[in-house]
Amino acid sequence: MISLSSVSHIITSIIPLYIAMIAAYISLKWWKLFTPDQCSGINKFVANFSVPLLSFQVISNNNPYKMNFKLVCADFLQKTLAFIILSVSARIISGGNLKWIITGVSLSTLPNTLILGIPLLRAMYGSGAVVFLAQIVVLQSLVWYNLLLILFELDATNESLRAASPPTTVAGESEGPQNDEGEVNERIRNHKERKIKTICLTVGRKLIRNPNTHASLAGLIWASIHFRVGVKLPHVIEKSVSILSDGGLGMAMFSLGLFMASQKSVIACGARKATLAMAMKFVAGPLLMAAPSAALGLRGTLLKVAILQAALPQGLVPFVFAKEYNVHPDILSTGVIFGLLIAVPIALAYYFLLGL
Repeated sequence: MISLSSVSHIITSIIPLYIAMIAAYISLKWWKLFTPDQCSGINKFVANFSVPLLSFQVISNNNPYKMNFKLVCADFLQKTLAFIILSVSARIISGGNLKWIITGVSLSTLPNTLILGIPLLRAMYGSGAVVFLAQIVVLQSLVWYNLLLILFELDATNESLRAASPPTTVAGESEGPQNDEGEVNERIRNHKERKIKTICLTVGRKLIRNPNTHASLAGLIWASIHFRVGVKLPHVIEKSVSILSDGGLGMAMFSLGLFMASQKSVIACGARKATLAMAMKFVAGPLLMAAPSAALGLRGTLLKVAILQAALPQGLVPFVFAKEYNVHPDILSTGVIFGLLIAVPIALAYYFLLGL
């Protein structure tokens, strides 16, 4: 049973983040302290400095030689299932719109484990649960955030290519009577192949330059060395990373508050989309996690941790990326704001249900 002191500790972990968000909201909405360019610059700082260093810190502090294989596989299957289901749904509803796939994956499968998950699961299941949660955080930082970046870059590159190369130029040379159907099909196929190659090269170049890619790889390499040989980071490097990464969550909430203040309504995406976002986060996410977890044989506390972490509120990092690439940040901001407000009672409800 969770003690009142544990619940108090969870709440006091959340309140400072809301203070950062409210301070940003007031600064822009009432005091007009920031211009749109300055707001964009703050979000860029979070995306390019705080988040990558936070990823490095999380990954480098996890022992890669003691990962729970079943838990890692269950997490991988959950996100894969979500991607497949959302891809099919998007194709039926909106003609395969990549923006909706990205938003759906972010909402349903990428929880806010650092802010709420660690104190909450420690209060529920003890320190052992935090170890399992840390492994999911590492996989999320190492694999899924980078995959999310690939999808964002893919969407941005594909749009830019459409603007630079209108459909009329594809068949421009193939409309004459001297060309038969085979030549037309060949030219169209060659054009598609060139377009795919261009997209892959562009996305690849952008990912190579992305700080989060380097930070994730550096974190994995250092964790492999540290937990094998026992070498520690020099104190000056450790403190340098800590100073920037520790403020990452606060700066992300500050950026969220600035975004809220720039919108006409606190519920920027509207009540209907907000309800859908909450349903995807707190219902679809845990269900998608429960199925592969049970199938892979997760039992006891491990199974409960797997399901409960999927019922945590929307992560801040996907919002930062969504704001940077302008892919439905209104929906993701609503997911973070109201997700944190209702997360504790929902997590407690799952806790008691799983204990029956």
